[in-house]
Amino acid sequence: MMDRLKRQIAFIVEVDKLKSIFRQSLITDATRFENDAEHSWHLALMAFLLAEHTDEKVDLLRVMKMVLMHDIVEIDAGDT
Repeated sequence: MMDRLKRQIAFIVEVDKLKSIFRQSLITDATRFENDAEHSWHLALMAFLLAEHTDEKVDLLRVMKMVLMHDIVEIDAGDT
């Protein structure tokens, strides 16, 4: 169990790097570029808030997991 916890903490430390990956898009007020952590958070929030407006059944937990994970590759690849 402790080995799993160590791996989880290592993952948390690794994904913290998303804060330093800047996207090619500006934030709404156009004062600076958005970072990947902000982008992922914003997408998860939008998924949560807007899920009620679909006519389809949505597995919200799955969607939120997907949007929170989708840019992790950019830690190594950058926003391309």
